[in-house]
Amino acid sequence: MARPKAPFLYGREPLVGSLVPSLTGLAFHERARAKREFGSGVPVVLLTGEHGTGRSALLDTLARGYRGRLPLAHVRAVVPGSVAAGLTEEVPEGSVPPQSAASPAEILERLVGALTPTYGIFRTLLPALVAVSGWHVGQTDERDEVCRRHARMLIASGLARGAEREVARDWATQVETSLTRAAARDGDPDDPDGTQPVTAALLRQLAARMPLDPARTWFRKRHTTPDGTIAEEDPLWLLSRRFHRGGDYLHAAEQALTAAFLEELAHAHGVVRRLNREPWPLILLDEAHTPAGNRFLELLLEQRALGERKYDDRTVVVATRLGDLPREDAPHAVRRELVDLLPPGGVRRPGHAATLWKRTGHEPSEGLLVLPLTPLTRDDILSMLDRASSRLLHPHLASALHALTGGHPSASTVLADAAVETAKQNRTVVPRDLLDLRVEGGRAVTEVLLRDLLPDRRQRDRLVKLCLARDSKAAEALAQDLGLVGPEQLPATAAAQYLVERKWQELPTADGPLVTSGLLRTLLVHEARRTLPPGDEPHSWRSVHAFLHLHHVQRAETEEADALRHNLAAGNPQQVVAMLADEFDAEEAEQSVEHWLLCLQRCASAPVPPADDTWRDQRVEIADGEHAARYARLDPSGRSINRLLHALWYLSEPYADAALDPDADRMCRAVGEELGFLARRHPTWYAALGQAARDWPTAARKRQELPVPASTNSGEGG
Repeated sequence: MARPKAPFLYGREPLVGSLVPSLTGLAFHERARAKREFGSGVPVVLLTGEHGTGRSALLDTLARGYRGRLPLAHVRAVVPGSVAAGLTEEVPEGSVPPQSAASPAEILERLVGALTPTYGIFRTLLPALVAVSGWHVGQTDERDEVCRRHARMLIASGLARGAEREVARDWATQVETSLTRAAARDGDPDDPDGTQPVTAALLRQLAARMPLDPARTWFRKRHTTPDGTIAEEDPLWLLSRRFHRGGDYLHAAEQALTAAFLEELAHAHGVVRRLNREPWPLILLDEAHTPAGNRFLELLLEQRALGERKYDDRTVVVATRLGDLPREDAPHAVRRELVDLLPPGGVRRPGHAATLWKRTGHEPSEGLLVLPLTPLTRDDILSMLDRASSRLLHPHLASALHALTGGHPSASTVLADAAVETAKQNRTVVPRDLLDLRVEGGRAVTEVLLRDLLPDRRQRDRLVKLCLARDSKAAEALAQDLGLVGPEQLPATAAAQYLVERKWQELPTADGPLVTSGLLRTLLVHEARRTLPPGDEPHSWRSVHAFLHLHHVQRAETEEADALRHNLAAGNPQQVVAMLADEFDAEEAEQSVEHWLLCLQRCASAPVPPADDTWRDQRVEIADGEHAARYARLDPSGRSINRLLHALWYLSEPYADAALDPDADRMCRAVGEELGFLARRHPTWYAALGQAARDWPTAARKRQELPVPASTNSGEGG
């Protein structure tokens, strides 16, 4: 099977075409030099954004563009025990797959492996990394994992030959043999967890392959006794002991490792490389919000903030973070927008990049240049669609797609690709088709997007059903009715917590929607419409909304609006119209006009049921007055309410933009006309209905929530 093609990045040109070349000294789009615009210090570039904003794709693009042109390391920080997604998924053709690392030390191991071919053996750092990564005696799984990591470094450094698996196995055997022979001699009373004998055995085996004196000399100078003299104990043993003790000791050990890396890399880059203007390394760190990634950046920034460094450090680091970087976490960071990366006029000018960031003190966070990945523009999406014949695409498809996704890069790209693929089959694409499109290979766009945005299948499957509930309380009741099971006591709460962990939202309130992201909710609802069983089968679309209708009826009389909404979503518009008409015609209204308009407003947001034998989408036709014979039993007010409801229901669709869609424009006018008609027919509600007749068409055109006029009581019109 052919690998997928790497995606073309839209809206990110200021980063890849201007900022990064000014840091690396190499143009991105052509094999040419660029002016390096920063002095002896360079910022750590931190790209922030939610899921699907293209953070990982950007790093992949940079890796492909600079591969073979400069020393390159591509690392993905992961949670301990997890599997890096980039190592299990197919990577695009020509990509440089990221290497996973679950701790700052493992990140340094990955950097050693990636940069050794250019700079040679890291004679200070390599022994130190081996020393701190010993396993607990008797823990074979831990041993095997550590030996695999060691094998990668040994092979990269030319200290071992062969396949990684065989080298790791031989290394483990040699260390275990050495450990057994010297167990009594290397016992340490200050080693409660049993790692020190392993450290000694590891260093003995490494000493047979390379000299350890350079590492011992460097770390011995770093450790002094209280009286200021240099400690006599083996500094690599001391480093290992501190590393495994945790707390402040671990921090000090990690600081030492990071300092060793930066200093050794700076010396390896050397005078000759500087004179020849050879580029410094480019380190790409994905998922820097994880504990490992965040900690590594903290250590790096701490070292760069020190004023007494005697070496240049121009290594370029571009990292990504899921979600925003809170200001309290980096109070001195420089924050820019992508648009700031280019001077006015959009043309790169020498010296502009250097104005974006400058260190003015010694606070660690001053070393950060934070760039949020902003949504794509309509023009970006139009560029995506230019790959297809314009005669087959609706003239306002780019605007409709942008309105649907809000410029979300992943969603916009998948939908645009699907539209282009459909046009290649000589089929037209209109805005209302967008969520029904299929990608190359035949999969539904909603399925593809949700798998990417919500990787946990169990939580994704839950959310597809629970998103239909109006609020979190209703979602929990629905979860119980559907028999959703799992280790959690409250499945809906667990699903909401998953969205919080994935940085989609804050934890919802009990009376707020379970899914607060408009895009995510739209995708989930459409996937529910596509995948739930048909008809009245258990757990079907209709039965789910029937349950939710009953739930709101039983929960409180004040929840009539939500009950009607689910009745409409179940495909029962006649019942909803009858309820609204009865209340409108009541001689003594039990509810206020405000409540009646609230019911109408809430019903208009009902998701459209899937088409079947009992329901077809004829909202526009009914709002236009067609099929009048079906509603002959209704009086003029009832027929007007029926037309009004269907017009509002259609206008709730993301593609129903009056500026782009003639049907939507006509529906907006119809809303004002029908409300004006009803205002003239009601003895007491005329003022509030008249106000709605003026306000609601305007709100619908602006894609805003329909305002509900206030009324003092049920018997006054305002």
